Amino acid sequence: MADRDSIGDYDLLSEIGQGGMGRVHLASHRGSGERVALKVLRTQFVSDDEGRRRLAREVSSLQRVYSRWVAGVVGADPWGEVAWLATRYVPGPTLHDKVLREGPLPRSVVEQLAGDLAEGIADCHAVGVLHRDIKPANIILEGATPILIDFGLARVAEDPKITVTGVLIGTPGYLPPEIAVGDPATPASDVHSWASVVTYAATGRAPFGDGNAMKLMDRARRGDHDLDGVPQPLRGVLAQALAPDPADRPTLEELREWLRTPRRPFARKPAERLSLSDRAERAKATTPLLPQPALPASGAAALSRHPGLEKLRRGALWLGLLAFAAGVVAAWPGLGLLTVLGVAGLIRAGTLAAGDLRRWRWYRGRKWHDAPRLLIGAPWRLVRAVPKTVLLGLWGYGFVVAATLIGFALQLSLEATLALAGLSFVIALWRGSGRDRLRDPVARVVHRVSARWVPWILGFAVVVVLAVFPMQTLAAEGPQFAGGDEPWWVELLGW
Repeated sequence: MADRDSIGDYDLLSEIGQGGMGRVHLASHRGSGERVALKVLRTQFVSDDEGRRRLAREVSSLQRVYSRWVAGVVGADPWGEVAWLATRYVPGPTLHDKVLREGPLPRSVVEQLAGDLAEGIADCHAVGVLHRDIKPANIILEGATPILIDFGLARVAEDPKITVTGVLIGTPGYLPPEIAVGDPATPASDVHSWASVVTYAATGRAPFGDGNAMKLMDRARRGDHDLDGVPQPLRGVLAQALAPDPADRPTLEELREWLRTPRRPFARKPAERLSLSDRAERAKATTPLLPQPALPASGAAALSRHPGLEKLRRGALWLGLLAFAAGVVAAWPGLGLLTVLGVAGLIRAGTLAAGDLRRWRWYRGRKWHDAPRLLIGAPWRLVRAVPKTVLLGLWGYGFVVAATLIGFALQLSLEATLALAGLSFVIALWRGSGRDRLRDPVARVVHRVSARWVPWILGFAVVVVLAVFPMQTLAAEGPQFAGGDEPWWVELLGW
């Protein structure tokens, strides 16, 4: 394989790394020119059809992950002469190399890394994918932003312990103790690895020290970690996340909530103690992998997609949504602002419901009354969403006033000024406090719709129809103010 200069639709440029499972090359797509990290798996991991089928199912599930903190899969061929998969290429050093070269990261950078990494893991858990091998060498720093790479390669093997040729699937020192002893992996397993990585970033050393694999795994099993040098209150959070028993660790949702304001002490209710069989049932109930379709022999055709076209589809969908939101505000200024703000509030309430559902299922598995319970609690979640939505609306209204004054200063028409105000309002909501509860679910939907042509065509058609409606109203009747009369400020500003 060393003499190859191309694989699939990619030209190999240089080897940028290698590990126990294969070599990683910097490669360029012949059609788009986009650079990718192309991993060529060693033959012992795909030596038979079953191994290739496992790889195909794994890649199929990973293609469902859309996150700015994950180097997602853009193409693969489990059935070719050599088995390969291509992921987004991220230029930059790994966290391991960065800390090794420059020492521990500053506190503010560590807190940002902890929050971003938790969000990336949550994006993957949301579609039923576990990483199982989160470690500093599998995190690339794109500026100050951590990007997860090598996602899911540990799942090529059915058994997460020692498999082919004595290779340990997972890294001692960052491997959760339950996986090391053969218990089923759960979201709590990635929480344990998350804490180990954050400890390394803050102190420059792994939490369980150095030594051979058996010593490191024994320390992890006993919870014998070293967090000296980690500032409080982050140290307390990491100590709980490194608990040997998965049931004693905070959930990812609890961590994400705390990391948004990480200066306060972290506290949670004591978790229930679970037997091994209960943990296995909970793992099945809370982290099911999405159904994996059977793939044809031409794996590349089934898995590859053109990344440039997908970005264009996403861009077109975003522009359509922006045009709709700005058009609604321009056509019906008062009602439009309330409508956009109301939609933001509903999305926020929906994310609260999704977080509650994940927390319930993590603690006690799927229950028949999950849906009725969500429905009964919907009014309360709407109430919970109101305070921050109102604050966000007040923040956005300041942008509306500023945009209106800018439009007057530039002598824009009333329609253009209102459209600018609507665009400013949407941007303010998108960038304001608590934006993750609005931005993440919307971005996830846009990415999923844009991943395939048929859903995108249907979604884009709906967005275009919605955007054209307020524009037609503006063209035919002009802005429609509440009460039917133009407000005093329109005459005052000379429109």
